[in-house]
Amino acid sequence: MTINEIQDQIIEEFSIYDEWLDKYEYLIELANTLDVIEDSKKTPDNIIQGCQSRVWLDAALDNDGTISFRADSDAIITKGIIALLIRVFNHQKPDDIVNAELYFVDEIGLSANLSPTRANGLVAMIKQIRYYALAFRALEKK
Repeated sequence: MTINEIQDQIIEEFSIYDEWLDKYEYLIELANTLDVIEDSKKTPDNIIQGCQSRVWLDAALDNDGTISFRADSDAIITKGIIALLIRVFNHQKPDDIVNAELYFVDEIGLSANLSPTRANGLVAMIKQIRYYALAFRALEKK
């Protein structure tokens, strides 16, 4: 699936919930589906700077030229947010990640319903995913 197809799917899933409390509960469900990062990868180098909670993110370039992400967080809502982002970006090509317009965040109302610290964390997570994509893209061009 393309990044936009996945975003559209997420928008559709969140549209069944009218209340943000229900959407938070769905984020918690998503957190429980996350393929978590191995404990050996929970290092200071893999912590996303700018998040109030601790969020670890690791990435690997697969043989097919796509990036695989694994993550974990010590806060359940934050873990749900990173699970959503990984769902969108996992197994995508670096160029597609760098050039993606993330419209689902506003469409589902996520950015408007996060506390300022969580919103900053969301931005930091997206930046870190894109930094990985830029780094892997640079490696591919060597």
